[in-house]
Amino acid sequence: MKTRKTMILTYSAMGIALNVILGTVVSSLKIPFLFLDTIGTVLISVLFGPWWGVLTGGLTNVVLGATTGASAIFFGIVNIAIALVVGFMSRKFDFTKWYIAILTGLILSVVAPLIGTPIAVAVYGGLNGSGMDLVVVWLRSAGESIFASTFLSRIAGNFVDKIITCMLVTFMISRLPNFSKIMEREKRHAA
Repeated sequence: MKTRKTMILTYSAMGIALNVILGTVVSSLKIPFLFLDTIGTVLISVLFGPWWGVLTGGLTNVVLGATTGASAIFFGIVNIAIALVVGFMSRKFDFTKWYIAILTGLILSVVAPLIGTPIAVAVYGGLNGSGMDLVVVWLRSAGESIFASTFLSRIAGNFVDKIITCMLVTFMISRLPNFSKIMEREKRHAA
């Protein structure tokens, strides 16, 4: 039992590192419609369930709050919601199937902006320094409200990002033998 918890905590730390490193790299490149800042949360939620994903997602935002700015902590709620959705989807359905990954990505592309938009508007006025700011500014100049502009840009960005994130996790789990073994062991453990 102690070995299992140590393994899960180790993988969770790896998930936090994936979130922070990939999210930071993609953000610094200002790639529109791509963030990859929740890939570790999704991976841990699929492998070990929603509650370990919640821990990974929440701690990611604590780390980001300490390293990039305290306002990142507010977005921990989004990361936690992602962990819950993915964790419960992966428990109910086979996440090694591409269509489950796409369906989960579609759900996340709505859930994440529903939670993140009010935070982004309150904390940043809708602009947060990402590549999506171009879409927000364009929609604002077209006459949309700050909330609508921020929400629509986040839907567009999350539509691409969350589907790619879920597909990458599905690829990792189905192609990397260690992840496949972990997933099988966890399914037996949960039964």
